[in-house]
Amino acid sequence: MDFTTTQPVLPADDLGVRRLEFNALGTTCLIKFIMPDERRALEFAAAALGWIGKFEAKFSRFRPDSLVSRINAAAGRGWVKTDTEMEELLDIAESLFARTNGILDPTMLPLLSVWNWKIVHAKLPTRGEVNAALDLTGWGKVQRRSGAVFLPQAGMGLDFGGFGKEFAVDSLVKIARLSGIKDAIIDLGRDIYAMGGNGAHPFWHIGIEDGNKPGKCWGGLAVRDLAVSASGDYARYFTLEGVRYGHILDPRTGWPVANGMRAVTVVANSCLEAGIYSTAVFVLGCREGLHLASLARGVEVCAQGEHGIDGSRNFGKWLVQAA
Repeated sequence: MDFTTTQPVLPADDLGVRRLEFNALGTTCLIKFIMPDERRALEFAAAALGWIGKFEAKFSRFRPDSLVSRINAAAGRGWVKTDTEMEELLDIAESLFARTNGILDPTMLPLLSVWNWKIVHAKLPTRGEVNAALDLTGWGKVQRRSGAVFLPQAGMGLDFGGFGKEFAVDSLVKIARLSGIKDAIIDLGRDIYAMGGNGAHPFWHIGIEDGNKPGKCWGGLAVRDLAVSASGDYARYFTLEGVRYGHILDPRTGWPVANGMRAVTVVANSCLEAGIYSTAVFVLGCREGLHLASLARGVEVCAQGEHGIDGSRNFGKWLVQAA
Protein backbone atom coordinates (compact mmCIF):
# COMPACT_ATOMS: atom_id res chain seq x y z
CA MET A 1 0.00 0.00 0.00
CA ASP A 2 1.11 3.55 -0.71
CA PHE A 3 -0.28 4.99 2.49
CA THR A 4 1.15 4.84 5.98
CA THR A 5 -0.55 5.65 9.22
CA THR A 6 1.22 8.24 11.31
CA GLN A 7 -0.58 7.02 14.40
CA PRO A 8 -3.40 4.62 15.32
CA VAL A 9 -6.89 5.80 16.17
CA LEU A 10 -6.42 7.92 19.26
CA PRO A 11 -8.67 7.53 22.29
CA ALA A 12 -11.59 9.94 22.37
CA ASP A 13 -10.80 13.41 23.72
CA ASP A 14 -12.96 15.33 26.20
CA LEU A 15 -15.52 16.00 23.46
CA GLY A 16 -15.60 12.37 22.38
CA VAL A 17 -13.66 13.03 19.16
CA ARG A 18 -11.18 10.44 17.87
CA ARG A 19 -8.42 11.09 15.32
CA LEU A 20 -7.05 8.95 12.52
CA GLU A 21 -4.07 10.38 10.62
CA PHE A 22 -2.40 8.79 7.61
CA ASN A 23 -0.59 9.60 4.36
CA ALA A 24 -2.33 8.64 1.13
CA LEU A 25 -3.04 9.91 -2.38
CA GLY A 26 0.10 12.02 -2.22
CA THR A 27 -1.05 14.06 0.75
CA THR A 28 -1.59 14.15 4.51
CA CYS A 29 -5.02 12.89 5.56
CA LEU A 30 -7.01 13.35 8.75
CA ILE A 31 -10.31 11.90 9.90
CA LYS A 32 -11.91 13.14 13.12
CA PHE A 33 -14.99 11.27 14.24
CA ILE A 34 -17.20 10.52 17.21
CA MET A 35 -17.80 6.87 18.02
CA PRO A 36 -18.03 5.95 21.72
CA ASP A 37 -17.60 2.21 21.10
CA GLU A 38 -13.87 1.40 20.83
CA ARG A 39 -14.32 -1.73 18.75
CA ARG A 40 -16.60 -0.05 16.23
CA ALA A 41 -14.19 2.88 15.99
CA LEU A 42 -11.34 0.52 15.11
CA GLU A 43 -13.54 -1.32 12.61
CA PHE A 44 -14.32 1.96 10.86
CA ALA A 45 -10.63 2.90 10.75
CA ALA A 46 -9.75 -0.47 9.24
CA ALA A 47 -12.52 -0.16 6.66
CA ALA A 48 -11.46 3.38 5.69
CA LEU A 49 -7.78 2.51 5.34
CA GLY A 50 -8.60 -0.69 3.49
CA TRP A 51 -10.70 1.19 0.96
CA ILE A 52 -7.97 3.80 0.42
CA GLY A 53 -5.36 1.10 -0.11
CA LYS A 54 -7.44 -0.65 -2.77
CA PHE A 55 -8.27 2.65 -4.45
CA GLU A 56 -4.61 3.62 -4.77
CA ALA A 57 -3.64 0.16 -5.98
CA LYS A 58 -6.08 0.41 -8.88
CA PHE A 59 -6.16 4.09 -9.79
CA SER A 60 -2.77 5.60 -8.94
CA ARG A 61 -0.64 6.42 -12.00
CA PHE A 62 2.40 6.18 -9.73
CA ARG A 63 1.80 2.46 -9.26
CA PRO A 64 3.23 0.59 -12.29
CA ASP A 65 0.90 -2.35 -11.64
CA SER A 66 -2.29 -0.27 -11.33
CA LEU A 67 -5.08 -0.53 -13.88
CA VAL A 68 -4.54 3.12 -14.83
CA SER A 69 -0.85 2.44 -15.52
CA ARG A 70 -1.75 -0.58 -17.66
CA ILE A 71 -4.14 1.57 -19.70
CA ASN A 72 -1.48 4.24 -20.14
CA ALA A 73 1.19 1.70 -21.09
CA ALA A 74 -1.08 0.35 -23.83
CA ALA A 75 -1.63 3.76 -25.41
CA GLY A 76 -1.40 3.50 -29.18
CA ARG A 77 -1.18 -0.30 -29.01
CA GLY A 78 -4.44 -1.84 -27.89
CA TRP A 79 -7.58 -1.99 -25.80
CA VAL A 80 -7.45 -2.70 -22.07
CA LYS A 81 -10.19 -4.50 -20.15
CA THR A 82 -11.93 -2.48 -17.47
CA ASP A 83 -13.99 -3.51 -14.47
CA THR A 84 -17.06 -1.91 -12.91
CA GLU A 85 -15.04 0.43 -10.70
CA MET A 86 -12.93 1.69 -13.58
CA GLU A 87 -16.05 2.19 -15.69
CA GLU A 88 -17.48 4.34 -12.88
CA LEU A 89 -14.34 6.51 -12.79
CA LEU A 90 -14.31 6.85 -16.57
CA ASP A 91 -17.98 7.84 -16.54
CA ILE A 92 -17.23 10.49 -13.91
CA ALA A 93 -14.26 11.74 -15.93
CA GLU A 94 -16.43 12.09 -19.03
CA SER A 95 -19.13 13.93 -17.10
CA LEU A 96 -16.70 16.34 -15.46
CA PHE A 97 -15.03 17.13 -18.77
CA ALA A 98 -18.41 18.07 -20.23
CA ARG A 99 -19.63 20.04 -17.22
CA THR A 100 -16.46 22.15 -17.01
CA ASN A 101 -16.21 22.76 -20.75
CA GLY A 102 -12.99 20.79 -20.94
CA ILE A 103 -11.24 22.44 -17.99
CA LEU A 104 -11.15 19.18 -16.01
CA ASP A 105 -9.44 16.88 -18.50
CA PRO A 106 -8.19 13.51 -17.22
CA THR A 107 -5.93 13.11 -20.28
CA MET A 108 -3.52 15.83 -19.15
CA LEU A 109 -0.78 13.40 -18.08
CA PRO A 110 1.49 14.35 -21.03
CA LEU A 111 1.32 18.00 -19.91
CA LEU A 112 1.97 17.07 -16.29
CA SER A 113 5.03 15.17 -17.42
CA VAL A 114 6.34 18.12 -19.43
CA TRP A 115 5.79 20.43 -16.46
CA ASN A 116 7.77 18.13 -14.16
CA TRP A 117 7.70 20.04 -10.89
CA LYS A 118 11.14 18.71 -9.95
CA ILE A 119 12.92 20.37 -12.90
CA VAL A 120 10.84 23.29 -14.19
CA HIS A 121 12.09 25.55 -11.39
CA ALA A 122 15.41 25.84 -13.23
CA LYS A 123 14.33 25.47 -16.87
CA LEU A 124 10.93 25.88 -18.47
CA PRO A 125 9.74 23.46 -21.13
CA THR A 126 9.88 24.82 -24.66
CA ARG A 127 6.73 25.85 -26.48
CA GLY A 128 7.38 22.97 -28.85
CA GLU A 129 7.40 20.50 -25.96
CA VAL A 130 4.19 21.97 -24.56
CA ASN A 131 2.47 21.90 -27.95
CA ALA A 132 3.55 18.28 -28.52
CA ALA A 133 2.03 17.37 -25.14
CA LEU A 134 -1.16 19.27 -26.00
CA ASP A 135 -1.48 17.17 -29.15
CA LEU A 136 -1.67 14.09 -26.91
CA THR A 137 -4.44 15.48 -24.69
CA GLY A 138 -8.19 15.77 -25.11
CA TRP A 139 -10.86 13.56 -23.58
CA GLY A 140 -12.57 13.35 -26.95
CA LYS A 141 -9.74 11.14 -28.20
CA VAL A 142 -10.41 8.43 -25.60
CA GLN A 143 -12.19 5.45 -27.12
CA ARG A 144 -14.53 3.33 -25.00
CA ARG A 145 -16.65 0.25 -25.48
CA SER A 146 -18.37 -1.99 -22.98
CA GLY A 147 -15.73 -3.31 -20.60
CA ALA A 148 -12.71 -1.78 -22.33
CA VAL A 149 -10.89 1.49 -23.05
CA PHE A 150 -8.28 2.53 -25.62
CA LEU A 151 -5.95 5.52 -25.80
CA PRO A 152 -5.30 5.74 -29.56
CA GLN A 153 -2.03 7.69 -29.57
CA ALA A 154 1.25 6.49 -28.10
CA GLY A 155 2.22 8.87 -25.30
CA MET A 156 -1.34 9.56 -24.16
CA GLY A 157 -2.11 8.98 -20.50
CA LEU A 158 -4.90 9.17 -17.94
CA ASP A 159 -4.52 10.86 -14.57
CA PHE A 160 -7.41 10.94 -12.12
CA GLY A 161 -5.64 13.36 -9.79
CA GLY A 162 -8.07 16.13 -10.72
CA PHE A 163 -10.93 14.41 -8.92
CA GLY A 164 -9.56 11.26 -7.26
CA LYS A 165 -9.19 12.70 -3.76
CA GLU A 166 -12.65 14.20 -3.89
CA PHE A 167 -14.15 10.90 -5.01
CA ALA A 168 -12.29 9.22 -2.14
CA VAL A 169 -13.67 11.69 0.41
CA ASP A 170 -17.25 10.99 -0.69
CA SER A 171 -16.59 7.24 -0.55
CA LEU A 172 -15.21 7.47 2.99
CA VAL A 173 -18.30 9.46 3.99
CA LYS A 174 -20.43 6.51 2.86
CA ILE A 175 -18.27 4.11 4.88
CA ALA A 176 -18.58 6.33 7.94
CA ARG A 177 -22.36 6.44 7.68
CA LEU A 178 -22.56 2.68 7.21
CA SER A 179 -20.44 2.38 10.36
CA GLY A 180 -23.04 4.31 12.33
CA ILE A 181 -21.00 7.51 12.55
CA LYS A 182 -23.00 10.72 12.50
CA ASP A 183 -20.32 13.26 13.42
CA ALA A 184 -17.05 13.34 11.50
CA ILE A 185 -14.80 15.47 9.34
CA ILE A 186 -12.88 13.77 6.55
CA ASP A 187 -9.95 15.80 5.23
CA LEU A 188 -7.82 14.42 2.40
CA GLY A 189 -5.37 17.21 1.67
CA ARG A 190 -7.89 20.05 2.00
CA ASP A 191 -10.65 18.20 0.21
CA ILE A 192 -13.12 17.99 3.05
CA TYR A 193 -16.53 16.71 4.03
CA ALA A 194 -18.07 17.70 7.38
CA MET A 195 -20.68 15.36 8.88
CA GLY A 196 -22.76 16.56 11.81
CA GLY A 197 -20.84 18.48 14.48
CA ASN A 198 -17.53 18.55 16.33
CA GLY A 199 -18.78 17.61 19.78
CA ALA A 200 -18.95 21.19 21.01
CA HIS A 201 -21.08 22.65 18.21
CA PRO A 202 -23.54 21.24 15.66
CA PHE A 203 -21.04 22.04 12.89
CA TRP A 204 -17.33 21.90 12.05
CA HIS A 205 -15.10 24.94 11.62
CA ILE A 206 -12.90 25.05 8.51
CA GLY A 207 -10.41 27.86 7.92
CA ILE A 208 -10.09 29.67 4.58
CA GLU A 209 -6.42 30.16 3.82
CA ASP A 210 -5.34 33.56 2.54
CA GLY A 211 -3.94 33.05 -0.95
CA ASN A 212 -1.90 36.24 -0.63
CA LYS A 213 -0.58 35.35 2.83
CA PRO A 214 0.03 31.57 2.86
CA GLY A 215 -0.21 30.01 6.29
CA LYS A 216 -2.80 32.53 7.48
CA CYS A 217 -6.60 32.42 7.26
CA TRP A 218 -8.67 35.45 6.36
CA GLY A 219 -11.87 33.75 7.52
CA GLY A 220 -13.56 30.46 8.25
CA LEU A 221 -16.64 28.39 7.54
CA ALA A 222 -19.12 26.78 9.90
CA VAL A 223 -20.53 23.84 7.94
CA ARG A 224 -22.56 20.74 8.61
CA ASP A 225 -23.24 17.90 6.15
CA LEU A 226 -21.44 19.78 3.40
CA ALA A 227 -18.19 19.50 1.47
CA VAL A 228 -15.49 22.14 1.19
CA SER A 229 -12.70 22.13 -1.38
CA ALA A 230 -9.98 24.68 -2.06
CA SER A 231 -7.73 25.24 -5.07
CA GLY A 232 -4.79 27.63 -5.24
CA ASP A 233 -1.22 28.13 -6.33
CA TYR A 234 -0.08 30.06 -3.26
CA ALA A 235 1.73 27.05 -1.79
CA ARG A 236 3.26 25.61 -4.98
CA TYR A 237 4.72 28.15 -7.36
CA PHE A 238 8.07 29.50 -8.44
CA THR A 239 9.38 32.65 -10.09
CA LEU A 240 11.76 32.51 -13.03
CA GLU A 241 13.10 35.62 -14.76
CA GLY A 242 10.48 37.69 -13.00
CA VAL A 243 7.50 35.56 -14.08
CA ARG A 244 5.36 33.65 -11.57
CA TYR A 245 4.44 30.04 -12.42
CA GLY A 246 1.94 28.03 -10.36
CA HIS A 247 1.36 24.27 -10.44
CA ILE A 248 -2.19 24.37 -11.84
CA LEU A 249 -2.20 24.02 -15.62
CA ASP A 250 -4.68 25.44 -18.10
CA PRO A 251 -5.58 22.61 -20.52
CA ARG A 252 -6.45 25.14 -23.22
CA THR A 253 -2.91 26.55 -23.40
CA GLY A 254 -0.77 23.88 -21.74
CA TRP A 255 0.79 26.52 -19.48
CA PRO A 256 0.29 27.36 -15.79
CA VAL A 257 -2.74 29.50 -15.00
CA ALA A 258 -1.80 33.18 -15.10
CA ASN A 259 -5.04 35.07 -14.56
CA GLY A 260 -4.32 36.68 -11.19
CA MET A 261 -6.23 34.06 -9.18
CA ARG A 262 -4.71 32.99 -5.87
CA ALA A 263 -7.30 30.77 -4.19
CA VAL A 264 -10.80 29.43 -4.68
CA THR A 265 -12.96 27.85 -1.98
CA VAL A 266 -16.17 26.01 -2.81
CA VAL A 267 -18.97 24.68 -0.61
CA ALA A 268 -21.17 21.97 -2.14
CA ASN A 269 -23.22 18.92 -1.27
CA SER A 270 -20.45 16.50 -2.28
CA CYS A 271 -16.69 16.76 -2.28
CA LEU A 272 -16.59 15.75 -5.93
CA GLU A 273 -18.83 18.70 -6.76
CA ALA A 274 -16.81 21.10 -4.61
CA GLY A 275 -13.51 19.95 -6.04
CA ILE A 276 -14.35 20.21 -9.72
CA TYR A 277 -15.70 23.73 -9.37
CA SER A 278 -12.82 24.96 -7.20
CA THR A 279 -10.43 23.88 -9.97
CA ALA A 280 -12.60 25.12 -12.82
CA VAL A 281 -13.13 28.56 -11.28
CA PHE A 282 -9.41 28.91 -10.58
CA VAL A 283 -8.51 28.11 -14.20
CA LEU A 284 -11.29 30.18 -15.81
CA GLY A 285 -10.82 33.20 -13.57
CA CYS A 286 -13.29 35.04 -11.40
CA ARG A 287 -15.90 36.28 -13.87
CA GLU A 288 -16.13 33.27 -16.17
CA GLY A 289 -15.59 30.81 -13.33
CA LEU A 290 -18.35 32.22 -11.13
CA HIS A 291 -20.72 32.12 -14.08
CA LEU A 292 -19.95 28.44 -14.68
CA ALA A 293 -20.45 27.62 -10.99
CA SER A 294 -23.76 29.53 -10.95
CA LEU A 295 -25.14 26.96 -13.38
CA ALA A 296 -24.68 24.17 -10.80
CA ARG A 297 -27.28 23.72 -8.08
CA GLY A 298 -26.06 23.98 -4.49
CA VAL A 299 -22.55 25.19 -5.36
CA GLU A 300 -21.28 28.34 -3.62
CA VAL A 301 -17.91 29.90 -4.41
CA CYS A 302 -15.42 32.33 -2.93
CA ALA A 303 -12.66 33.47 -5.33
CA GLN A 304 -9.59 35.37 -4.18
CA GLY A 305 -7.38 37.19 -6.65
CA GLU A 306 -4.35 39.39 -6.35
CA HIS A 307 -6.44 42.44 -5.52
CA GLY A 308 -9.55 41.23 -3.75
CA ILE A 309 -12.21 38.65 -2.99
CA ASP A 310 -15.43 37.94 -4.85
CA GLY A 311 -17.96 35.17 -4.62
CA SER A 312 -21.43 33.84 -5.14
CA ARG A 313 -24.34 35.40 -3.31
CA ASN A 314 -24.95 32.69 -0.71
CA PHE A 315 -21.36 31.82 0.19
CA GLY A 316 -21.43 34.29 3.07
CA LYS A 317 -24.03 32.41 5.07
CA TRP A 318 -21.35 29.97 6.28
CA LEU A 319 -18.66 32.57 6.98
CA VAL A 320 -17.39 33.13 10.50
CA GLN A 321 -14.68 35.41 11.80
CA ALA A 322 -11.18 33.94 11.58
CA ALA A 323 -9.83 32.59 14.85
